[in-house]
Amino acid sequence: MTHETILSNARLVLSGEVATGSVVIRDGVIAAVDTGASVPAGAEDCEGAWLAPGLVELHTDNLERHMEPRPGVDWPHPAALIAHDAELAACGITTVFDAMRVGSIPRGRMDYAPYARALASEMLAMRSAGAFRISHFLHLRAEICSETLAAELAEFGPDDRVGIVSLMDHTPGARQFTDISKLRAYASSRQGLSDDEFLEHVADLRALKDRVGAGHEAAAVAAARRYGAVIASHDDTTAEHVRVSREHGAAIAEFPTTLEAARASRDAGIAVMMGAPNLVRGGSHSGNVAARDLAEAGLLDILSSDYIPGALLSGAVTLGRLWGDMARGLRTVSAAPARAVGLNDRGAIAPGMRADLLRFVEHGETPIVRGVWSRGVRVA
Repeated sequence: MTHETILSNARLVLSGEVATGSVVIRDGVIAAVDTGASVPAGAEDCEGAWLAPGLVELHTDNLERHMEPRPGVDWPHPAALIAHDAELAACGITTVFDAMRVGSIPRGRMDYAPYARALASEMLAMRSAGAFRISHFLHLRAEICSETLAAELAEFGPDDRVGIVSLMDHTPGARQFTDISKLRAYASSRQGLSDDEFLEHVADLRALKDRVGAGHEAAAVAAARRYGAVIASHDDTTAEHVRVSREHGAAIAEFPTTLEAARASRDAGIAVMMGAPNLVRGGSHSGNVAARDLAEAGLLDILSSDYIPGALLSGAVTLGRLWGDMARGLRTVSAAPARAVGLNDRGAIAPGMRADLLRFVEHGETPIVRGVWSRGVRVA
């Protein structure tokens, strides 16, 4: 039986413009887009609210927060996945690439154990069972400075449909932590390390990177190609970093830390992604380049919610105001991320596309979600 929903009298955020009109959803797909303020019989009146494509999130650490809501608390993973899924849906996110760390340090002053393979299997099983409100894919965050990266990567294959592999190097003194005082503050507040313990920890990590870094980077690139995944660089800081990322075949530059790296990425044809919290807060919590500076320089292509799911819509609306073009702002969280990972069936309000939609209003400068549809089914 055909199921049809009509959303009318909305400010439609289309590919290159905003227009008042209606969207006809039929069997999970956008069947028609009509302009005009009339409300057809049986339609839901959006009363002038914004109607945008559902948001596409490529890099979020939010699942890990639900897995460990307090230090040392291991929450049951199915429950964590369901809570994570529901939170994202409520924020207007209809497609997510769940970031899971691969590469661990099982011993040391800041040890952390492998978890990605088991969690990914749970997520994939729940996805197959139809347990989620929104669409979930895998994003493996490959920690170059670790002990177990190659072994953990080997546990995944093409059947897992890994969408993204990001090459992450958190060695102290490089990239995100060029200024190690930022890492010191984190280690002191979250791990309780003394100054001497912190310095020993830094020395241990630098020695580890010298020993395994080159091999791990090559293994991560090879694994991404084996999976058929998109490669993302992470925290590129210099033009040389970008040159290497280009050689690896990176399609996305996650959170470049400098204007130089962002510009070099753009010149290399690599899409620049920045964190929405950076944009909303007005700067990077790590002291790196501000997302707003890249936006004003025309060097920002994609936003990610990073560690705050609600920041994604707020960031896109902020960009829409900054650029004076709401359609352009919303593209950074819909069409642009979808295309970067080869998802051509979503990210735009157009006939034939998935009916992943987001309705929102504004309270001052704060967007408020009023409805979310995934494949035409209302999920929030």
